[in-house]
Order: sequence, then structure tokens, then C-alpha cells
Amino acid sequence: MSLRRVGRLAAMVLPTLLCISCGQVYRPVVIPCTTGGVPGCPVVTPPIPSNFHAVFALSTNSLNSPGGAMQIDVSGDSIIGETPTSNPSAPNLGNIPTYAAILPNNSRVFVASAGSVSGGLDGISSFTPASQSPFGTGFGPVLSPSLPSQTSNIASISEAGDLVTVTLSTPFTNVPAGYAIVISGVVIPGCAPPACNPNAYDGDFTLSSVNGTGTTIQYVNPATGLPPLSAVGTATFPPQPVFLTAAQNNTVYSANYNSNSVFALNTTVNTVTNTVPVGPHPVSLAKTPNLIKLYVANQGDNLNPNGSVSSLNIADLSPNTVTGFSGSAPVWVVARGDSQKIYVLTQRDGQLVTIDVATDTVTSSLPVGAGANFIFYDPNLNRLYVTNPVTNTLYVFSDTGGVSPTTNAVSDIPAQLAAISFAVGSAPCPTGPSACSPASVTALSDGSRFYVATYQTVSSCPDPVVGAASACVIPGLSVFDANSLTLKYPSTPTVTLLTTPFAAGQFAVPPVGSCVSPVLPALYAPGATRFRVFTTAATDSSHVYVSMCDAGAIADIITNGNNTNNNGGGPTPPDTLVTDLPTAFGVCTQASCSSAATVTAFSINSNIVTFQAANDFSPGQSVSISGLTTGTYLNGFTLTVLATGLSSSQFECYFTFTNVASTPDSGVAIPAVPLQTPVFMMTGQ
Repeated sequence: MSLRRVGRLAAMVLPTLLCISCGQVYRPVVIPCTTGGVPGCPVVTPPIPSNFHAVFALSTNSLNSPGGAMQIDVSGDSIIGETPTSNPSAPNLGNIPTYAAILPNNSRVFVASAGSVSGGLDGISSFTPASQSPFGTGFGPVLSPSLPSQTSNIASISEAGDLVTVTLSTPFTNVPAGYAIVISGVVIPGCAPPACNPNAYDGDFTLSSVNGTGTTIQYVNPATGLPPLSAVGTATFPPQPVFLTAAQNNTVYSANYNSNSVFALNTTVNTVTNTVPVGPHPVSLAKTPNLIKLYVANQGDNLNPNGSVSSLNIADLSPNTVTGFSGSAPVWVVARGDSQKIYVLTQRDGQLVTIDVATDTVTSSLPVGAGANFIFYDPNLNRLYVTNPVTNTLYVFSDTGGVSPTTNAVSDIPAQLAAISFAVGSAPCPTGPSACSPASVTALSDGSRFYVATYQTVSSCPDPVVGAASACVIPGLSVFDANSLTLKYPSTPTVTLLTTPFAAGQFAVPPVGSCVSPVLPALYAPGATRFRVFTTAATDSSHVYVSMCDAGAIADIITNGNNTNNNGGGPTPPDTLVTDLPTAFGVCTQASCSSAATVTAFSINSNIVTFQAANDFSPGQSVSISGLTTGTYLNGFTLTVLATGLSSSQFECYFTFTNVASTPDSGVAIPAVPLQTPVFMMTGQ
């Protein structure tokens, strides 16, 4: 072969080898705005081509409506998959999604929904994630297996005042007062809306009493004056799954809050194959990495307020005896990377409890303050991070090297490295008007940084977009150096998490009632939001995400910056907010959602557009502008109503454009459909 032919062959092969070794796929992303002077368009950081990685988020909808799941493409800063939320005939998630787990091979995502406590269905749903593709593939069909539950036909039902008494054809077993019950299929004859609700007996209720034989139950129904009926409908004692973990590709385990049980779900046939009883109100699960044992944090109930920890053998879910546990209200449990230790967080008395896996014996208990809510285990640095939003403190522990309380010698128990305050005036929260409550933590797999998601609740909002006359929530993210345990950027201790589509400069949002997380003495229960803000990191450490329940959006932060920014603004520095990814639209059940305001005139001054229109808007509300004939450049935009200048005859919004004098026009401002409220995030592949 001639040297010339060898050279040609090398020229063809070398680029091919380089392409294969690169292992990168660029997915085109639609970037609708540039710096070309389009009104309302921000500077957009371009996507970074890299290996395919994903993050998943769960969000809740309005009462009696299915929640949603979304998949975020890490490199594309975009949403590439969502579950259906508005089509009642399409399979979708249950009501009030609470937690998710992904199979080890990343083939399916499973979601626990505990909706029966406050309307709608509970259950476990699963879907196939969107795949790596230059085209949007979306999720596969949502599958929902039947879950074991106690169900009985109703022999008779009657009401005295607001107390309903139900006689069951088949008695319930081990169903105590204070737990949830679902009544369905009861129809009052001769009753027709709107004068009468024929299904007024139906709904989800809390049991007031159960007789000794389990044949008679009572509960309070706000609908009064209901007639006695015979042989109608059914009563169901639902399981209410609230937490999932995937041990193998063929099995997912579910902690069921209402039935005090754990399910083993066979993912191959999509069927529950084993059910075992555990302690009262299980709320968290952790498997040992060697797949030998499964631990359950049982929060407790009125009969057993201290709760308990269950140890189960994964092979058959047979129980083991846990010795020495005395904490109150366990709420979170994690396993150490070597499968030798389990760490349990108790909320009522605020203890970090260590359990030896080999003997299921408690070996230490360290104080972290009443109200502690979450543990993040970092297997790369062998650390435990514990958040306490009640005392506004973050605790950092090494998972070994602590001093034994019995021998005073260094032993294999956690050692506290720091207790970082987030009180007003602290380094992470230098200014008020309230403390920056830490709610969750994540860390980069490269060991360089950890991130703390916080929120401030304010009665008189300092953000002019929301206005001092209103309360607000300020979400934030603090970045810490993992080696020194100090703030990474002391000049800006908290990353502001709001950008487009929020108003320019906006840093707070109006509070959403369903986003309020329980604080002492209340404990978590289905229907309450467990995490008002939650953070997770992409598996490649390139991005960190924060779900903001009140904002209806997920903040996307690039961790290492971007040296290829070609938008004219220079390189993007590390830990910069890229965008806010909105959740899916929710279902609006309020009359104001259809209350459009007719615009009669508008003006623009210093990037503030003032609309003349009779309205009943509130600060922070989103409105969609359409139908203008002179101000056509305003049509199609969804704007945020400002607190300034708001009256019954006009409202103001931020809008980047040149000044315009008062101009008569005719159009409409329609309140935007509310976004769903994100409550949990999970790192995918």
C-alpha cells in the first residue's frame, strides 16, 4: 500500500475515532429569545452538549386532580417529558404525588401518590423515561397496578348532625380511629343538582370511631341533613403509599402510611407480590447497598406517638428485632455506603440515631434539635447532612470517627463537623426579615461543594413585585465549600432563584396554601407538602436544581459555569441561575380564573406597562395579554401583576420596551391557569 493511500485512510479513520471517543450527542434546543432586541427576552445561556443525564420532578395539582411528573434534560436545560394531567381518559398519576424511585437500570420511574387523604385516588404509578434523542420522545404510557386494600359493601349509612354511621357487610380488621376511609358509590335517590348533591355521602374522611368487631365505623361529614340509606356503595381502607425504594430491577418497595404496611411490587408483572405489617405510619425507607436488609421509619400515631424503626430481610420481608431504639417520631432513614450502618432521623426529639446493621442494635444517638426533617447522605465524602427548618440549622457529620458514649473512645459512629446557623444575621442569611429555613441538601459527586435549599416566609414582602401589603416566600440556595464548610461566595450568600418567566428583579412569590410544610408539633401526613423547597444535583455534577413549591417552577443552576457563552455577556460564572423551568398547568377551580379584564388603554414608562382595565387581580398573579390592536407587541405575553399602581381600574406589569404615552386600545387580560406545585426531585441517569 502506498504512503499516499495510507495517509488517506488515516485521514478518514481519525475523525471517526475522535467522534466515537467523545461520546457526546448534541440535542438541539429551541431558544426563542436572543439579545436581538425582542421585547421581554432575556439573555439565554446556550445548552452545553454532553452525555445524556436526567432529573425528575413531582408536582401536585388542585384538590381531586392528578399530579404530574416531568423529566429535565440536564445538558439541554429543557423539559423533555411530562405525564398527562388534563385528559381524564388518559392514564395518569394519582392525586398528591409524594415520592419517586427509579429502577437501577433507569428503565422505569415509579411514583407514590397518597391522594385519598384529601380527595382523589392514591396508588403507585410508573412510566418509561424519555430517551436520548434529537426529537422529543416523551414518557411511555403510565401504568398503575391494583393495590391491596380492605373494601366492604355498605349495609346501611345514616347521619345525625354531622356524624355519619356506617354498617359494613364485611368487618374491617386492624383499622383504628384517626386513619383515612373512602366512601364511594353512595347515591341519594330523588336528589339532583344544583339543589341537592346525590353523592354527598361520598368522599375521603378521617375515622372518628370503629366498634370492637369492625362492622360499624363513624366519621364527620361537613354535608349535613343526609337521609338514611340501605345497601348502597362501598367503604375502602386505602393504603396511601408515600415512599418508594427500588432494590433491584424487578422489585420496588412501598411504605404505606394509612395501612401501616410495606408492599413488594414485582415490576415485571406490575403486581404486589408481598405485603407485611410494620409500625404506625411508615414514612421513609432505606435499603442497604448489599440488598440484604430494608429499614422503615415509622412516624407513629395517637396510639404509639413515639413511632418505631422496622428492619426487614429483603429476601422475603421477614422482620428482625431492632434493639435499643428510643427516639420519637422517626421521619427519615438512610444507609451507609458499606451496608454496615443505618441512620435514622427523629423529628419530635431531634436525634440522629445510628443502628448497627449486623445486630440491629442502636449504637449512638446525637442531638440535632426538634423539628429536623431530612438527611442527605454523601457517599463520596462519607458525610451526613441534616436540615432543621425549625431551629434554622444545618448539621454536618462525618459518618464515622465519633466518640463512643460508653467507652469515650473513637468509634464507628458519626462525628459532628459543624452546626451552621441560618438565623437572621448569620453568614448564609445576613438580612431579614426572617430566618432562611434550610429544608434540603444536595452535594456534587466531585466532592467540591454542597448546596442548601432555603426559604424565608415574610408577612410584609420586601419585593416590590409582590408588594409590602402582601405576604411572600423567598426561595434561596446557599453554596458551601465542602472542604472548609464555609460559604463558597460570601459576597452573595444566597443564590436568587427567580428569573424568566418571572418579572425582572423579582425574588419573592406570593405564598401558596398547599405548599406550607408541617412544623412542630405537627408531623408529616399525606396531603401536606413535605418539602417547600427541595434540591438535587445532576449525576455529572454539572447542574443543581431547586423545586420551588410556591413559585410553580424549578430553578436550574449551572455549577461549573460556561466558557462558551456567545450571547455577548462573556463566560457564565459557576453556580449561576440559567432558567426557571415551569411545571405543567394545573386545574383552576376558582371563579377568578375565568374573570377576564377588558383593557381600554395602556402606557409604558421605565419598563413598566400600565393597563387601564377594571379588574380583581392580586399582586404576583400572572395574566395573559391578547386582542390589542395598537399594542400588538404586548399580545401573547404572560405578565406578572405588580403591587405598585394596582387598583380596581388599572394594573401594572414589568415589560422591557421603549416608553409609550397613554394609548387607547381594546384587548383583554386573562388570568393565567395556575401552575402545579413542585414538591420533590430525583436524580436520574
